[in-house]
Amino acid sequence: MSGSDLTADVEKHPVNNYYEDNSGTVPGETFEYGDSWYAKMQRFAGKLNVEQRGIERVPDNERTDTSYLNVGSMWLAANMVVTSFAIGVLGQSVFQCGFVDGILTVLFFNLLGVLTVCFFSIFGAQFGLRQMVVSRFWFGWWGVKLIAVFNVLACIGWSSANSIVGAQLINAVNHDVPGAAGIVIIAICTLVITFFGYKVVHAYEFWSWIPTFIVFLIVLGVFAHSGDFYNIPMGAGKAEMGSVLSFGATVYGFATGWTSYAADYTVYQPSNRSRFWIFFSTAIGLLFPLLFVEMLGVAVMTATEINGGDNKYAAGYAESGTGGLLGAVLFGPLGGFGKFCVVILALSIIANNCPNIYSVALTLMVLARWTRKVPRFIYVIIATGVYIAIAIPGYSHYETVLTNFMDFIGYWLAIYEGIALTDHFVFKRGFGGYNPDIYDQPDKLPPGIAAVFAFCCGIAGMVTGMSQTWWVGPIALYAGEAPFGGDVGFELGFAFAAFAYLITRPIEMRVFGR
Repeated sequence: MSGSDLTADVEKHPVNNYYEDNSGTVPGETFEYGDSWYAKMQRFAGKLNVEQRGIERVPDNERTDTSYLNVGSMWLAANMVVTSFAIGVLGQSVFQCGFVDGILTVLFFNLLGVLTVCFFSIFGAQFGLRQMVVSRFWFGWWGVKLIAVFNVLACIGWSSANSIVGAQLINAVNHDVPGAAGIVIIAICTLVITFFGYKVVHAYEFWSWIPTFIVFLIVLGVFAHSGDFYNIPMGAGKAEMGSVLSFGATVYGFATGWTSYAADYTVYQPSNRSRFWIFFSTAIGLLFPLLFVEMLGVAVMTATEINGGDNKYAAGYAESGTGGLLGAVLFGPLGGFGKFCVVILALSIIANNCPNIYSVALTLMVLARWTRKVPRFIYVIIATGVYIAIAIPGYSHYETVLTNFMDFIGYWLAIYEGIALTDHFVFKRGFGGYNPDIYDQPDKLPPGIAAVFAFCCGIAGMVTGMSQTWWVGPIALYAGEAPFGGDVGFELGFAFAAFAYLITRPIEMRVFGR
């Protein structure tokens, strides 16, 4: 392709040597045009069939992913993982929930958490834009950079926490394999898949959930046959309310954690795809593994409370965390095959980390114009190195890392959701209120002042309602018994942000006219 081949309405992008039309869509072949370092790297990527596109809008003629199964299987595989099991385990080990209340908490907070993931998945197909780029229509060109920083932290944090779980399982099978080695194994496998991009990530997720599902069925069958289930009674009063709310915040954080990159995985779906079926396919792909695996974790963890004799479940959990607990279920009855099953569960972490590492590269491109001068696959390599460096020292403090991180995810995403949903339904009044052609034009996007102010108000609400070992908000104290109360941080963060945005956005529109 040469400059003379370009039609009159196609202009050279001000940052990179590709060409875009006046709607901002970028033909795939133009990434290789020119003699810059960027173009040379893209030509190298093209020879390896690596995805070259970053956050540029996808043209209609390149949206060839027409399978609703691809939408659902993406999330089915990403959540049919041992991390979901670990979330269920936390209900009893950290929050002292019983069996029935633990199961009900998993059910209702997951139903709440997945709604925004399903909804924002529609935006990728509707506009051909990534989630952080769509966020410019709510937060503006500059405000979205704040959201992008939070998303980078979330992607890296997710990957680190997940890798620790996988390393625990590998260590439970073979104590000679240190946690650091297990983390590196999982990270390198994830890197290979995400390096190639959208199509390879979807292809891997389409199939990878099957062996993991079979192993979880084996865990269910062996544990049920053992007769070691113990129906821990439900609590009562303010203490029970606090336990349910705090465990619910962790469950919600895990379920809603995909919200900030939901649209990334539907941008190659045609714009005429059914919104209902994208929503429904995403919902099934999320809810089936989340509910099944987390409830299984709740059930298996009850065995640690059995009194009398040597409790292999409690001993296994104390020694190797989630990996030791699963080992207690499988190693005795199944021997070497049980160890093989645990290795499969350890490798399931790859499916959970793929969306994180794929999306963190796209998010970094939103931070500044110059960050778009680096091809996507380079960021994948950098991000992998960063989360390895975080996960290795965090290996011995997994429970603390996981609970604090899940709450952080739930807090900031609830604030993000409060602003985005308010803008979509109140001010834009549906999809017709967007002009996707201006996604890359700062002077036509909202200023973002109202959104950033509302985000700060959401943080204030979060602080008053959060319940952590290092801080308990004044409202949280009323949601449970002292000293920790109950965690209502994400609920208050959402409410404060939405209310503040309702007040300030009309003022911003009147002053700036956009």
